[in-house]
Amino acid sequence: MANVLGKLLSLAAAGTMMISNSLLMAAPQNDVNGLLFLQNRQWRVSKYYEPETIKADVPGQLQDMRADAAAALEEMFAACKAETGVTLKAVSGYRSYQRQSTIYQNKLDRVGTREKADQYVARPGASEHQLGLAMDVGQKSDDVNLTSSFGRTKGGKWVAEHCWEYGFILRYQEDWVDVTGYEYEPWHVRYVGKENARLIQEADMPLETYLLLMREDTLLWILTGEEQE
Repeated sequence: MANVLGKLLSLAAAGTMMISNSLLMAAPQNDVNGLLFLQNRQWRVSKYYEPETIKADVPGQLQDMRADAAAALEEMFAACKAETGVTLKAVSGYRSYQRQSTIYQNKLDRVGTREKADQYVARPGASEHQLGLAMDVGQKSDDVNLTSSFGRTKGGKWVAEHCWEYGFILRYQEDWVDVTGYEYEPWHVRYVGKENARLIQEADMPLETYLLLMREDTLLWILTGEEQE
């Protein structure tokens, strides 16, 4: 313990810039322009945040995403078509804070209470779509898009099995509701980059848990200089 405290004091003496940079490495969930920014019912983004987006060259609507995510989406859609013959389609990519406010208010008007509305729609600032990294995916010429039934379709099964290969994770899985705070959504994929997606897939854990473990490992490295296996 004394050795660890000594190393911590040495880091502090080395200057606040070094510590700040290291802590940023340990907390990628706070970098709104990074791939691992954490956004859920508890962690929200400012209403002023608007990422730079482009329109992905894929079938569907609302195809806008950040450039890296859009390129990965195009690659994933093409692979699904080549391997299964299924044409996936974009249903809803980037949505502004204002757009999410409208969607939430419309649901609230229909169901009557915020408790019920929260079961179906994220409040403004709490939707990953505002990051430009999320896409709701469906099958072309299919009436089960944006329902749990999509997870049982040929395209839905392929997305669940292969999306990580293109840098996406299936963000809201059935067994993760208590952690993510959202019901099962087999249509909602989130871009985190290929290496992060691979690690999350292998560990079979939600983004919240992955970020927690990453923070613990990085902080341990900051304090001790020892990387974890």
